[in-house]
Amino acid sequence: MTALEFSKISFDIPSLPGIYKYFDSSDQLIYVGKAKHIKKRVSSYFTKTLNNQKTIELVKRIHRIEFTIVDTEEDAFLLENNLIKEYQPIYNINLKDDKTYPYVVIKDEKFPRVFFSRKKISDGSQYFGPYTSIENVKEMLDFIKQTFPLRTCKLNLSENNINKKKFKVCLEYHLGNCKGPCEGLQSLEEYNNGIEQLKSLIKGNIQPVVQYFKNEIKKQVDNLAFEKAAILQHKINNLIQFQAKSAVVNTNTGTVDVFSIIEEENTAFVNYLYINNGSIIHTKTITIEKKMGEPIEEILQFSIAQLRQLYNSEAKEIITPFLIEYPQTNVKIIVPKTGDKKKLLELSQKNVNYFKQLNHAKRALRLHENRPDELDLILENLKNDLRLLKKPLHIECFDNSNIQGSSPVAAMVCFKNGIPSKKDYRHFNIKTVEGINDFASMKEVVYRRYKKVIEENLSLPDLVIIDGGKGQLSAAMESIQDLNLVGKTTVVGLAKNKEELFFTGDTESLQLPWDSKSLQLIRRIRDEVHRFGITFHRNKRSIAALVNELESIEGIGNATAEKLLKEFKSVQKIKGLSIIQLEKVIGKSKAEIVYHSLHK
Repeated sequence: MTALEFSKISFDIPSLPGIYKYFDSSDQLIYVGKAKHIKKRVSSYFTKTLNNQKTIELVKRIHRIEFTIVDTEEDAFLLENNLIKEYQPIYNINLKDDKTYPYVVIKDEKFPRVFFSRKKISDGSQYFGPYTSIENVKEMLDFIKQTFPLRTCKLNLSENNINKKKFKVCLEYHLGNCKGPCEGLQSLEEYNNGIEQLKSLIKGNIQPVVQYFKNEIKKQVDNLAFEKAAILQHKINNLIQFQAKSAVVNTNTGTVDVFSIIEEENTAFVNYLYINNGSIIHTKTITIEKKMGEPIEEILQFSIAQLRQLYNSEAKEIITPFLIEYPQTNVKIIVPKTGDKKKLLELSQKNVNYFKQLNHAKRALRLHENRPDELDLILENLKNDLRLLKKPLHIECFDNSNIQGSSPVAAMVCFKNGIPSKKDYRHFNIKTVEGINDFASMKEVVYRRYKKVIEENLSLPDLVIIDGGKGQLSAAMESIQDLNLVGKTTVVGLAKNKEELFFTGDTESLQLPWDSKSLQLIRRIRDEVHRFGITFHRNKRSIAALVNELESIEGIGNATAEKLLKEFKSVQKIKGLSIIQLEKVIGKSKAEIVYHSLHK
């Protein structure tokens, strides 16, 4: 897949945590990746210079991209590992075993031991997890050891062995970490009662534990033992992290199918999650076109049958958002209200909702219709509608942004062959205009843009769109005239309200049919320049606020403040740096000023 081909589908990809899957031309899964921001991660394959030969080969083979949204970066990590183990894509690391995440194990034996393990085996024991942080698991086990004294030995504590007095208590008993069931000093009933409380704790009822630590923190603070209090607070944080169970991998779930559905007018969207032994290993969202106004229950029933057959599912439980009749008598339909299965249903609903929103956005922009040949036809129509001399394969559009009259900036977006060419987008800080003056600002940025195009011998656009009325168009044309570009490109103004197009010198505006393909493309270009400009403006205002905070330090000017923020992104991060770290960016004397001012 080329960068140009990717730019046509990048609109589909969410800016959310999840996984992405690359398929080749034979629809073979060749790579699975995780990301906390799917769009940024996938875009990097096509927008950055690649040095690794294997990655270059991978990108060449990408024919189709799929993604699945999850709730957290940790869930993305778990789902990526599930899929790699299940499919073993040729460009992924080959995982040799399942030693990936820690589980808490309650051993299937008399007087059960409790420990953590990275390997899950079918031995009748209970496994809780997996958990992405071993530190969180150890924190929990440490607390369990202090609260529920349990044995750690591997002795066979059968009733017969205990009665025969085969064993003697060990050091753990004398330290208070075990109550001596090996000598019959603790009954099986009492021991198992502790195990049940422990299970409740592992399943997420951590509030009593957190309250215990909070009380201890208060005692330590009263005794001015702040370091000990900080350690206890760290334990609370770890316990809260431990409580956050994943819906992506959860041994309590077993093997189930999860379905969610949204319908609108003549279309329905259905998402499917296939859970095998507590792990998601298939995800799929499909679109159903209704023909006879079929009820939603019937559509869901049909989709379940189709998708289960497609993925050869033999799950005996099907999770759905509402009850339906299902013909297989050995299959149970479940509508969960709470718990782990409800989390899975919510994850499925999150994916089907995104798919629906994406479909709406595509429909609004008509992107789903615009194959390369169709885009070519739209550009041909635009040429005829605007009476241009040639097809506008290269279009640039300008817009000013001065939200609430502050920080005036401008933006330019570029479309080539009817699709965004984001590498050619440009931001402009207004340099020569005092105050808010849209006309003068437009004149400045158009002049700067095309002066640079001339100096660097770049190609001129076939069409320039000025977002604004006659005033902005006239201002832009002054710069076009100053640069001797009249007749070398076509410049039009787009009125903000009525979507009228103005040409220099014309007394009447041109109004295209509201549903014409030409106007739909122009709208899309205008909306894109608005989005791009407003995003830049908001970022600039945020940076300005941070710069002011640094500039308030005596001896530190705007240039130094901006250099620091460009390198370290936030004042908070700058406060955490040493003088030596600051010195590398702004020199020794200024580093000392900044450091001492921020650490008063």
